[in-house]
Amino acid sequence: MKKLWLGFWAAVLSAGCGFEPLYVQRDTKSAWYFGGQTDTSITAEMAQIKVEPIAERFGQQIRNDLLDLLTPRGMPKNPRYRLKVYVISRDVTQQAMRRDITATNERVSYRIGYELYSDNQEQLLKGDSVAFVSYDIMANPYSTTMAQKKTEADAAKIVANDIALRLGAYFHLQHSRGVSGSDL
Repeated sequence: MKKLWLGFWAAVLSAGCGFEPLYVQRDTKSAWYFGGQTDTSITAEMAQIKVEPIAERFGQQIRNDLLDLLTPRGMPKNPRYRLKVYVISRDVTQQAMRRDITATNERVSYRIGYELYSDNQEQLLKGDSVAFVSYDIMANPYSTTMAQKKTEADAAKIVANDIALRLGAYFHLQHSRGVSGSDL
């Protein structure tokens, strides 16, 4: 019984906080969001994005992850949107110094920019994403190289997930404006 009341109050309190589900259909302005059906219009819009090639290996990893997230069923034949992604910076900071002033850890920060264009070349969205990763520098150079590659792949996934989430939020906002007018 205590869990039931706790769940009830959590639902009541979260209803007024401005939380809005990303992939759920809203039938009317005053109705509760979930009517038993999910909204596929946002994922359908995201599947119409052509992700342009990105320079360097790290860019290729981001692009592959974005393709998996945005267009899991394959590239669109006639894309309505074009996503341009580019690496702004890659900064490496050495940490955890030994007595002989050699590092035992490196922290890498990636800053990635992205721009979404419509099919008529109008810029719809622009932003940047940041990923921070680190790896240990080991005595074996092979182990260090493998750790670098693993953290680079992890950073690419972080950036791709962030960009996909922001694109989903953009399309959700556009869809919400279309469904409920200027009240949102």
